[in-house]
Amino acid sequence: MNKQSLKNNLSESHDSFLSFLEKLSEEEFLVSNNQKWTAAQQLEHIYLSVKIVRQVLILPPFLIKLIWGKSNKKSRTYDELVKKYQLKLENGGRATSGFVPKAVNHQQALFLLKTIKNEVISLNKKLDKFTEEELDSLVLPHPLLGKLSIRETFYFTIYHVGHHEAQTKLNLKK
Repeated sequence: MNKQSLKNNLSESHDSFLSFLEKLSEEEFLVSNNQKWTAAQQLEHIYLSVKIVRQVLILPPFLIKLIWGKSNKKSRTYDELVKKYQLKLENGGRATSGFVPKAVNHQQALFLLKTIKNEVISLNKKLDKFTEEELDSLVLPHPLLGKLSIRETFYFTIYHVGHHEAQTKLNLKK
């Protein structure tokens, strides 16, 4: 995906999740089956994930290169990145402590709905400062997947929200 496709997919995937959540009742936001995260906790997890990427991308490209280095390989495709993530989950991979959501009440969840929209807009703007080449050559750390190119980081962020939307729907069906 080129930059414009990344932006479009990032917005669409988050809009889908947020639109689904906006229709939930207070009770639905807070229900947990089988000790799974509530919809409100899923929302906070997505917020924490998007926020850290946006914060890191505030750094200029030369600092990203200085801190985390350059990729020595071609970026994976979206499908390859998704397969790698799914394999990590199948092998027991879970959110690390900084991304495990605390209990979130309904008011906090409503605030997060608005906040995530702004985070995604800001994240898309951060993408503009990178060239297509930098999206593949600059790397960022991922707690489960290791070093990812910036392009792969966006692939992950796009997939990740859809994964948690599916988890939320599954939790509400039980």
